[in-house]
Amino acid sequence: MKKITVLCSGLLFSSLSHASALYFYEIGTEDTALAGAGQAARAGDASTIVTNPAGMTRLPDHIFTGGVQALGGNIDYQLDNSSQQSPGNVMNVMPNASGFYSQKINDDLYAGIGLYGNYGLGIDFGNWAGDRLIKKSTLMAMTLSPSLAYKLSDRVSVGASANINYGFLSLTRNVDGEDDKQKDHDWAMSYRLGLLMELTDQTRAGVTWNSETKYDFSIDGKARLPNLPNVQYDLPITAQVNAPQQIMVSLVHDINKQWSVMGDLGWQDWSRFGAPQVSVVGQPLDKTNRMKDTWHTALGVQYRPTDQWRLNAGVAFDSTPYDSQSNVAMTIPTGDEWRFATGAQYQLTTASNVGFAVEYLHMQSSKTQTPEILQGSYDHPYLWFASVNYSYQF
Repeated sequence: MKKITVLCSGLLFSSLSHASALYFYEIGTEDTALAGAGQAARAGDASTIVTNPAGMTRLPDHIFTGGVQALGGNIDYQLDNSSQQSPGNVMNVMPNASGFYSQKINDDLYAGIGLYGNYGLGIDFGNWAGDRLIKKSTLMAMTLSPSLAYKLSDRVSVGASANINYGFLSLTRNVDGEDDKQKDHDWAMSYRLGLLMELTDQTRAGVTWNSETKYDFSIDGKARLPNLPNVQYDLPITAQVNAPQQIMVSLVHDINKQWSVMGDLGWQDWSRFGAPQVSVVGQPLDKTNRMKDTWHTALGVQYRPTDQWRLNAGVAFDSTPYDSQSNVAMTIPTGDEWRFATGAQYQLTTASNVGFAVEYLHMQSSKTQTPEILQGSYDHPYLWFASVNYSYQF
């Protein structure tokens, strides 16, 4: 769903996750194996609650889907001033989990609920030249999504989710030689609307809209560096925990009993967030909008060699939210993103299946300009995902 971003202030996605959260399409389900391709039209299990709630009308009378996931990678920050200590790789391995349940109420009405995390990250800058600004940080977010879906006809369904989001943020920095840890939590509401259309017996299309999500964490972002003790810097924490609205359009076509192809086209409203920068307190804030709306596209293929196996592969591209990769916010080092994914599902019984998936995400390199004393670059950053999922219908 959101651009993948890593926030040095610990706010990321997000997926997210989303003008600053680490906002994922991957939630430990089959979406990971397909790089998200066809997500708003596939409706293969109960996780459709998060990709398009209207898809519940295609599911069995009762179905549960759960998944676990690990996320890691290399987000390496090197300072331009070689005499200063650089943080190196700030990325920590993070676990994630999700669970979804959907059931048929009557011939036309379906209800479901999902509990999942699709943005957040733990980062560790360690002992570096800017450890008074940021040393460690963790953003954890979970979403509870009660959902409804309704069949308007045999070929058209609509759905909606009311998302109850809980976020926890901690920030650790060096204060006079000691680690000072601040933490806070907040609740936020967001909403999701979905439309699913069966265009032909072999082709269906889906459209999903997600509203903006806003968190407000009460954490002091002001800090002083030892070599400039009279200058106070300010991390734009509050500005970095909002997730932009987004639209996803998906198409799935079953070529025959064995092969299906699918794709996505998505948009995210990043331009409204400007470009949060580490600022110098007391100086006029640069309000230049460095960010632009982003576009997402994905292609995936599914092959069913037998009744028991379903093999998946996908590739996706997300455009950069920056006008220039040479002037990226230190707290949001992202750019163009490419995802390459694969995985498989195995039918254990007529009622249950299990799957696994792996994905590699490559981010465009970028350079930072502010704060001037900590200018540097993120060279060839990447993330990896590994997930296992299970579905049971009853």
